[in-house]
Amino acid sequence: MSQLGPIDYAVISQALIASAREMGVKLIRSAYSTILREARDGSAGLMDRFGNTVAQAELIPMQLGPIGETLRACLKRHPVETLKEGDFLINNDPFEGGQHIPDVFIFTPIFVAGRVVGFGASVAHHLDLGGGAPGLNIHASDVYQEGLRFPPSKYDFQRDWNGGSFERLVTANVRVPDLTIGDFNAQFAANAIGVLRVKQLCERYGTDKVEAAMQEMQDYSERRVRAAIAQAPKGTFYGEDAVDDDGLTDEPLVVKAKVTIAEDSVEIDFEGTCAQVKRNLNCPYSSTLSAALSCVKSVLTSPDIPYNEGMARPITIKVPYGSLLNPRPPAPVRARMIPAYRVFNAVMKAMAQALPDKVIATGFDCTTAFCLSRLGEKGYSVYLEIFGGGYGASRGADGCDAVDSPLSNCSNAPVESLDIDYDFFRIVGYELAPDSFGLGARRGGAGFTRRCEILRDDVQLAIYSDRFRLAPEGLLGGEPGQRGYCRIHRANGTVEELRSKAAVDLAKGDIVEMFVGGGAGFGRVSERPDAMIERDLADGLLTRDPRSARKLAAE
Repeated sequence: MSQLGPIDYAVISQALIASAREMGVKLIRSAYSTILREARDGSAGLMDRFGNTVAQAELIPMQLGPIGETLRACLKRHPVETLKEGDFLINNDPFEGGQHIPDVFIFTPIFVAGRVVGFGASVAHHLDLGGGAPGLNIHASDVYQEGLRFPPSKYDFQRDWNGGSFERLVTANVRVPDLTIGDFNAQFAANAIGVLRVKQLCERYGTDKVEAAMQEMQDYSERRVRAAIAQAPKGTFYGEDAVDDDGLTDEPLVVKAKVTIAEDSVEIDFEGTCAQVKRNLNCPYSSTLSAALSCVKSVLTSPDIPYNEGMARPITIKVPYGSLLNPRPPAPVRARMIPAYRVFNAVMKAMAQALPDKVIATGFDCTTAFCLSRLGEKGYSVYLEIFGGGYGASRGADGCDAVDSPLSNCSNAPVESLDIDYDFFRIVGYELAPDSFGLGARRGGAGFTRRCEILRDDVQLAIYSDRFRLAPEGLLGGEPGQRGYCRIHRANGTVEELRSKAAVDLAKGDIVEMFVGGGAGFGRVSERPDAMIERDLADGLLTRDPRSARKLAAE
């Protein structure tokens, strides 16, 4: 193997990272659906020939954390030596390295001189992949009702996709084929960019140096993570959080984490977490891995450490089989992000005991999937968007207002874009919600309210959310954030309160009001600077002055 000097390594490694970012841009700009084109619910990256993550675009942490698991499941059935030019691998199976059905992973081999040196990888959240209801089926009792499942498989692009049998199969089983096939093609386009850029690097520097750089990037991240762990307090720490309910009963779904920080490694054990449930709130193993790794990365390490396979090597994660976080098939898993956030919260609470200056309080931390659909004369129209809420506060800063939560990174779909694409509803209200956060020395981020007016009859609403019953908890005396809600103001004047997991029919004139709450505070509100309180009062985010209670207590 060629000697890899520091200058070549610096140039090649940064070129690989830049290539992954370019793939992400290509994915989003080539997309058809609003969930990918506007909300940016997709990711891209580069893998080595062994299925390890080398570089990734800064898009959705949840999707890319365990992508190596997803590719290696494909390579187990289709070893790298058996692949040929024009092949692609595909996987969305939640029980074989995938996450949930809508997130489809596609891998394109990168051939140089007849040998695979790596893979271009992309994943997109697809608007509809069939199943029992448009967009999402909250009543699914098994994975078969959630849409088309692609086990780890190999296809030939020209023969099977480009007008071929596999593309026709997908087209025949989805409600919005133009958008779905368009988004698949965006993934192929993103992968093609990654393939091209790696081939160019191999031509310029030689394949041996490029592969050596791929390995060193992972080794570098591993060294940096181990060094960061070595600086952390040692011991065993415990954290716990819970999902409101399973959509059938009011019983909370408890997630427990035991975090052990050793000399240069971390072990996370989820023993004691509740058993898997009958509805779609189960979290596949790969999603649990991603959520736990993301929390450790954000708390223990520096932002400049590249997120690749090396980052995960010092971290061991144990998840009981048959639990909410590692379910047996054929459990439904569509809403897996909700328990994944409780993984993030439980690990964060455990690490707060060791590193209170580096953690954040609990945010609203919930993927709220909001779906409106209608079957018209020309077929289905499906709108799906992911809402976030407010971040939790940290010791040094207020939480972010009205953004997607830490494991995701979706943008909002601009109202103007929705007006162009959909004629059966319109947005009539979209605003930050006053007093929606927990106060503290640093306050949580604000939540928001969004209102949709229904313009035609025969519209279906489906949502899954959380934090309607159990509020985000503050840290070190910080106040809790506000809980969410969804209500329908019917055209006849009545108001209907929905559960956090619900599906209902809507008619012309109905208005759906969705409120996602704010994050919790950090530290006591008595320690909050006057200037920060006055700023929030002036902005209208606070409608009461917390200093008034302070004065009354003093009197």
